[in-house]
Amino acid sequence: MDSVNETIDGRVEDLVALTQDLIRFPTINPPGEAYRPCAEYIGERLKKRGFTVEYVRGVGTPGDSDRYPRTNVIARKEGGKPGPCVHFNGHIDVVEVGDGWTLDPFEGIVKDGKVYGRGACDMKGGIASAIIAAEALIDTLPDFPGAIEISGTVDEESGGYGGVAYLAERGWFSKPRVDHVIIPEPLNVDRVCIGHRGVWWAEIETKGRIAHGSMPFLGDSAIRHMSAVLERFENDLYPALEARQSNMPVVPDGARSSTMNINSLHGGQEEGHEGLPAPCVADSCRMIIDRRFLIEEDIDDVRSEIRSILEKLSETRPDFRFDMRELFAVEPSLADKDAPVASTTAAAIRDVLKREAEFVCSPGTYDQKHVDRIGKLKDCIAYGPGVLDLAHQPDEWVGIDDMVAAAKVMALTTARLLGAVK
Repeated sequence: MDSVNETIDGRVEDLVALTQDLIRFPTINPPGEAYRPCAEYIGERLKKRGFTVEYVRGVGTPGDSDRYPRTNVIARKEGGKPGPCVHFNGHIDVVEVGDGWTLDPFEGIVKDGKVYGRGACDMKGGIASAIIAAEALIDTLPDFPGAIEISGTVDEESGGYGGVAYLAERGWFSKPRVDHVIIPEPLNVDRVCIGHRGVWWAEIETKGRIAHGSMPFLGDSAIRHMSAVLERFENDLYPALEARQSNMPVVPDGARSSTMNINSLHGGQEEGHEGLPAPCVADSCRMIIDRRFLIEEDIDDVRSEIRSILEKLSETRPDFRFDMRELFAVEPSLADKDAPVASTTAAAIRDVLKREAEFVCSPGTYDQKHVDRIGKLKDCIAYGPGVLDLAHQPDEWVGIDDMVAAAKVMALTTARLLGAVK
């Protein structure tokens, strides 16, 4: 593998340029900007390297339209003889830019050994590392057995329905087509991520009765009812969640407990001209919650825990009425650290970086959930360059040295999984 590593070392400028080019596609989700041109850029590059390239649109999935088509790219390179398939999957979508940037988020600026931009860390640097690793391996060991696949998929940041979920439902992430999957999410170059916590998103609505704001006693404020919900969350739910601890190696440490974030709160009528309020009692108040749960918890218990709080309020608080609607649910996922892809990646980290790998789990979900649950393929991990804490932050960046190191680990892992080297 020394020759493969030397090849990667000789392509650092190409690796950086590829990362910059990917960042320059503003693939913001929502709404799903620039998906197709970014997918075609990846496809055209790999086609020139002998990959068979296909584009698959997630027709009818959330957000898909002729203006914002959910375009995925899947490229496959067959080796010199039969063998297993190693698949690298990276999502091309990025979150909105947000405030606080000091650099152009879509310029791909290189500074102090880092490439800056929205998606640099999460996860276009990882996609670039995987492509460079595959190309170096193919050029150095052209008669490798088996097959290498690389995909650029969409909508991971909004659940992955138009990307990996859509493809998994159609057999793209199942045996016998694919045997091992590596997702280059930014978990640090010396970590192997073997799973993630579960997620449950829901909308809670409290209901009231509209009346004139000067006579609120004639109405019933849905906002005040929601304040009672918040009080129960603070006094009862949050302490209970903090007391629960997982045996999964979730990072950072705070995510070893169950958590819940209140994503948004909307109550009353919209403000009118020049921001003046509507003189009315709020007859509706809506809250969106993001509940992250542990593998030791049952998803039905997660649902019933929230509903129980609301039902008790219905019994004890006069005129309390509510609706609850589930928005999204994913169970935790956990791969075996002794399975082929996890153990082989850990060994490659030890050989390339000269230190032991750390097995971790992600605090949030990523597309492993669809490979596992829909594709029924358990041999799937996340491994890639980038610092997890930088994801979705202003001035997001990925280190060039980390991308080079990750590419070497990916190349060695692939060669060993395919049986090209020991």
